[in-house]
Amino acid sequence: MLNKEKFIEPWVTEEGWNAEDFKKVPTPCYVVSEAHLEKNFKILNQVEKDTGVHVLMALKGFSMFSTFQLAKKYLSGSEASSVNEARLGKEKFGKEMHVFSPSYTKENLKEYLKYADHLVFNSFSQWDNFKGDVKKHNKTTKKKVSCGMRVNLEHREAEVEMYDPSKPNSHFGVTLKEFKKDNLVGLEGLHFHNLCELDADALVRSLKVFEEKFGEFLSAMKWVNFGGGHHITRDGYNIELLKKTLTDFKIRYPHLTVYMEPGEATALNAGVLVGSVVDILKNEMDIAVLDVSPTCHMPDVLEIPYLPRIIGPARNASGIADAGGVDFAKEGSKNVYRLVGPTCLTGDVIGDYSFKTPLKIGDRVIFLNMAIYTMVKNNTFNGVDLPSIAIQDKKGKIKIIKKFGYKDFKERLS
Repeated sequence: MLNKEKFIEPWVTEEGWNAEDFKKVPTPCYVVSEAHLEKNFKILNQVEKDTGVHVLMALKGFSMFSTFQLAKKYLSGSEASSVNEARLGKEKFGKEMHVFSPSYTKENLKEYLKYADHLVFNSFSQWDNFKGDVKKHNKTTKKKVSCGMRVNLEHREAEVEMYDPSKPNSHFGVTLKEFKKDNLVGLEGLHFHNLCELDADALVRSLKVFEEKFGEFLSAMKWVNFGGGHHITRDGYNIELLKKTLTDFKIRYPHLTVYMEPGEATALNAGVLVGSVVDILKNEMDIAVLDVSPTCHMPDVLEIPYLPRIIGPARNASGIADAGGVDFAKEGSKNVYRLVGPTCLTGDVIGDYSFKTPLKIGDRVIFLNMAIYTMVKNNTFNGVDLPSIAIQDKKGKIKIIKKFGYKDFKERLS
């Protein structure tokens, strides 16, 4: 069956992208658009201005540091969940650096304390183990680190279970039952994160639960963090409801500084992955082998699983660009091809697509919405090269800023 049980992202748009632009880009290659990024940053910045909330860039979704000079013009800081992310954020983004981790140790805490302005703990056992270290650090250095606790609302909004922090037996955050009311000295904030690619109405419902369960502790806090999963920059997102919700919360708790740390919203629809058709074969259906691998270059395609939207093909050999006319294959579709990757994994399959005209070897296929959770999750399974990374400036000019090869593959091993 064609594209069985694969999710299709409804918020991905072709707006602003043209297959013509990518005919000469060496493949595979991620191309991130400054214009698309800035559009997102401006929307997030307007939320900051209109509500007084501080918006952070979550580096787990997008950490292309060559774009941080642009990002920090509009956003208040960055958020990390590893020492490497924290260091990158502090060194390349600057401004505020917030950290959450479920796995602090004596060794990595020393590193986190070098870079963090806020440190969010995942359990009271971790807090008990390390609050003395934080207190000592704050006493002996000029830079104070503010500590908070992540709470688990036990309120589910996310549709994909593997991305739902509020699912039963989740290891993220402290439930109300396990919340230690008598162990809050030294804690200055509460953090919750239970959303994923959701609209403002999900925050409204979640915030209601948060206040019902943990509201009694907010008078003793200095800040709250509403986490990520807010799809603020997608078409149709209810920004006015978001602004009203945030403003009303700040009226109820005027002493609190409020943070949000959207991941996808910062770079949503801001990048593409350009691949080439390297072979076409037949086994009951037409199969197009690409130099792009879902296993290596866009793992979420297999993990969720989902079907990425594409534009193209851009005809490299003939110079003809046939943008548009690409659809997800259905029964009765014409020019149907199963797009597969170059690795030896049988399941290295992107999905089935219907093209306006037959594919040819050398055609470019451009996958949309590939800035987020792609570069940060890619790998070199099977020794497959990582895609190059390019920036498209506001005039449309594309510049390759990073290439990968054997050395990158070798040096990850021993």
